[in-house]
Amino acid sequence: MTLMNDFDFYNPVRILFGKERLPELKDLVPRNKKIMMIYGGGSIKKNGVYKRVKNALENHTVVEFGGIEPNPTHEKAMEAVEVLIKEQCSFILAVGGGSVIDAAKYIAAAVCYDGDPWEILTDGAEIRRALPLGVVLTLPATGTEMNANSVISRKSTEEKLSFGDTNVMPVFSILEPDAAASLPARQVANGIVDSFVHVIEQYLTYPVNAPLQDRISEAILQTLIEVGPKVYKNPADYDAMANLMWCSTMALNGLISRGVPEDWSVHTIGHELTALHGIDHARTLAIVLPGLWTVFKEKKFDKLLQYGRRVWKIDHLSDQETVDAAIGKTIDFFESLGVKTRLGNYNVGKTTIDIISERLEKRGLHHFGDRDMVSPEKTREILHCRL
Repeated sequence: MTLMNDFDFYNPVRILFGKERLPELKDLVPRNKKIMMIYGGGSIKKNGVYKRVKNALENHTVVEFGGIEPNPTHEKAMEAVEVLIKEQCSFILAVGGGSVIDAAKYIAAAVCYDGDPWEILTDGAEIRRALPLGVVLTLPATGTEMNANSVISRKSTEEKLSFGDTNVMPVFSILEPDAAASLPARQVANGIVDSFVHVIEQYLTYPVNAPLQDRISEAILQTLIEVGPKVYKNPADYDAMANLMWCSTMALNGLISRGVPEDWSVHTIGHELTALHGIDHARTLAIVLPGLWTVFKEKKFDKLLQYGRRVWKIDHLSDQETVDAAIGKTIDFFESLGVKTRLGNYNVGKTTIDIISERLEKRGLHHFGDRDMVSPEKTREILHCRL
């Protein structure tokens, strides 16, 4: 068996979890900091979060910037940078879900970057410093509230790219499950699937001597399977929402990826579907994942078998039947949340498959993912499985 990898682990994000934590904002941001408050389409004004944040910050100077898109764009972020510079803000507060937080990270880095900030995503340009930022989370899904990662789209080039840097890790994140009580079912379902696939990308590769990481990953997956349907049915179920929110955070705060191989090819391919067709991020993952497993079933066999037996408790079938059943149960789970798992469900056909393969080739992504198994040609196979 392959040995556990050497690793560093660093996560300085302070988490404030539970009911009535928003009033503590007044003590989390220094009074001498002028705050830019970033949010999305206005749902925080409907669910009361906006008013509560403003009340908590009544003795602070706050500049507002709304309108961050569900897939945050470079263009909108640059508008925010202009306002931030003009108003001389020195602290960013992201109030919303993963898109708002990702945008805030990019804005925090872009305002301090000497050059075209898009180079951070295209060239991996170094982020030497960034403005401090805090988070009020209203939608459990991405885990960005406790990590260094951000995903940004650019409308002009139809690209969706990511970056990561510890300089953009939040100083604090407030997680109030109550704030997510009025979420639409579609957003809840997306959050469950997004969190689930985040775990899979770090867990379902190949065996190494990391039983603790495996079992933590499996516990998160089992909890998502248990509470996901409850939250999907009733987002106001506090106990279920609290567990979903913490699962989403734990799924991508760096803990379960330490010492083990990772994949992320599902995300790489899924980002192209979002960039080209605007499909919800989580739904692209639900499309791509079963295709990836089908194409690489033999190479991922050992972990698929472990996943089937430990997570889905399949103990009465042969090894091959267990693997096939585990893939089927995953698809059924996504579909039970109203998340369709085939390209045809989104009116996407073979032409898009060719475009994605060509885009990956031009970008130099000849080999990526787990053991560099995925290529532009294999991407064609993966997506053809999901027509």
